[in-house]
Amino acid sequence: MEYKLEAQLGDGLLTISTGKVAKQSSGAVWVQYGETIVLVTVVAANDAMPTQDFLPLTVEYQEKIYSAGRIPGNYFRREIGRPSEKEILTSRLIDRPIRPLFAKGFCSETQLIATVLSMDPEHDPDVLAMIGASAALEISDIPFLGPIASTRVCRIDGQLVVNPPLSVEKTSDINIIVAGSRTGVVMVEGGGNIVSESEMLEAIYFGHNAIQPVIDLQEKLKSLCGKPKRVVAPKEKDAALVEQVKELALVPFREAILIPTKVERYRAIRDVKLALMESLGQTALDRKDEISDILHDLQKQICRTLILSEGKRIDGRKFDEIRPITCEVGILSRPHGSALFTRGETQVLGVLTLGSGQDEQRVETLSGEESRPFMLHYNFPPFSVGEVKRMSGPSRRDIGHGGLSTRAIEKILPEKENFDYTIRLVSEVLESNGSSSMGTVCAGTLALMDGGVPIKSPVAGIAMGLVKDGDQVAILSDILGDEDHTGDMDFKVAGTCTGITALQMDIKIHELPRSILEQALNQAKDGRLFILDKMMSALDTPRETISQYAPAITTVKINPDKIRDIIGPGGKMIRSIQSETNTRIEIDDTGLVKIAALSKEDGDAALSLINGLTMEAEVGRVYDGTVVKITDFGAFVQILPGTDGLVHISQLSTRRVTHVSDVVKEGDKFRVKVLEISRDGKIRLSHKAVLEEGL
Repeated sequence: MEYKLEAQLGDGLLTISTGKVAKQSSGAVWVQYGETIVLVTVVAANDAMPTQDFLPLTVEYQEKIYSAGRIPGNYFRREIGRPSEKEILTSRLIDRPIRPLFAKGFCSETQLIATVLSMDPEHDPDVLAMIGASAALEISDIPFLGPIASTRVCRIDGQLVVNPPLSVEKTSDINIIVAGSRTGVVMVEGGGNIVSESEMLEAIYFGHNAIQPVIDLQEKLKSLCGKPKRVVAPKEKDAALVEQVKELALVPFREAILIPTKVERYRAIRDVKLALMESLGQTALDRKDEISDILHDLQKQICRTLILSEGKRIDGRKFDEIRPITCEVGILSRPHGSALFTRGETQVLGVLTLGSGQDEQRVETLSGEESRPFMLHYNFPPFSVGEVKRMSGPSRRDIGHGGLSTRAIEKILPEKENFDYTIRLVSEVLESNGSSSMGTVCAGTLALMDGGVPIKSPVAGIAMGLVKDGDQVAILSDILGDEDHTGDMDFKVAGTCTGITALQMDIKIHELPRSILEQALNQAKDGRLFILDKMMSALDTPRETISQYAPAITTVKINPDKIRDIIGPGGKMIRSIQSETNTRIEIDDTGLVKIAALSKEDGDAALSLINGLTMEAEVGRVYDGTVVKITDFGAFVQILPGTDGLVHISQLSTRRVTHVSDVVKEGDKFRVKVLEISRDGKIRLSHKAVLEEGL
């Protein structure tokens, strides 16, 4: 039986239906908004006794190019295997709010797939996929502690709106995605054009209020067709074994956890575990996994108790204290800008490269092909955390961290008309113990300034944490990796000294009240200002000039009719100029020519050749030409490449000329003056005027 329900979301009607398609899945919903349609399915394995003790959850968001009425532009003419950056980022958007909401003890392998089947030009499918994920889980037999709903909130002309059309969304100065439950916020992702904490908080809860009808819809759908939920319970631990492990390990474990340095702390924790296993003898060999789980829970309990009951952090800092920061700029010679940012045991090398328009990234999306003049690539090698791993392409985490850092920095980049370069930043994480993505924002900003990019204002980032147990709450600034692992929130905020440019919040508890979020935002601002002050002590303004190794870009405007002269037959002429002068040349339909050269000399040489090809004759100007043709009535002289004029026989000399060949022959260099240019472009030249005027 098919069920179909509707709810108001912003100015549009959201429709969720089920029971018609994909009926063999655990749960499937068809979500529509405007003419954008997303099919979301979820399947959980039916194993009665899962072998793993964790939830193997996979989330896949896939965009079909046919959904926009187009054929893929790649060689194979089909969607290729590797997901696009947009697909990866949206998969993470779906995953992050639902992952903490599965019942504890549910360990069956689970896969959620969101497929974009239709997309109109005005409605992005990402929010629909997020809503569909919760709805599919709600009506399935999977023990999911929802529902949740999501929406995009934008501020346009000072007004907050929900799910605006894509064409309008681009004009917003706040653009965030909010996911929430009935009573609280569970995830935030997005940014703003340097907006205050209070403005961002208002936008978040404006979105939370707007999703309530969508939560109502899901609850009604579940009541109509929801399957009975699987009954699961957390695996009971052996109480006697737990007490035995605690008795042997609690004191040395606590001492090890309080060691400030990460490498030494991990080594001490490992030694405690080895000593425990040795003390337990055969029990340790027989029940290794159980003991490992008990130790994991014990470590989490110790860390949280230290914070909530004793007011202590692992490394001895106050809750709002930032780790020591050092900043260095210009540490690499040949790249166009570089900076090394170190905060505690997190260290990031930011590297800047400047290029021409031809270096822009071209990406095929459902909306068509896009060109991106700014790229930020985040790399997280295994040595940064002291591990040995196979090196491969960027992971989903790398793409996600790069996306967050991109949003933070792109708001402060100069306008294209003021700085006509393609900008690529690369973040090389050299050490990591807490928020390398925010370290990327700081290192990237310093690299831009070192490279002479005229940014609007420096931007920095900070990661905030939370430990909450009932009414006990501790908000932590600049969290360590262990505090992220054992805490309840990972809240990253980036911005300038005056406002926020990007934020990302994930929680491990069911929801977050407004008071905690407000306190975290204000505490993050204090930390951000502290970090910015440290950055400015290394370099407080962008350098006045770009690197000598960066391409020099020269711009010249030509008559659009002359474009074909520069390009030449089959592009022969432009390739010749580029090869001869070691430059890269771009021409648009308006006649704007951009020359990118590695040296001023090369750029000037290319400009000279282009000027020679595109210069137009001027009345009264004298040219050194070449005779290209002799006739009975005069000589044709080429005064500019592709531009000839006629010197009538009467204008060849100050004396009477009987035969043209008595004065000139083909190939002669001949100085002439332009007397007239007719409406049809014919040029009348004179050598006689040159002689009479002594030119």
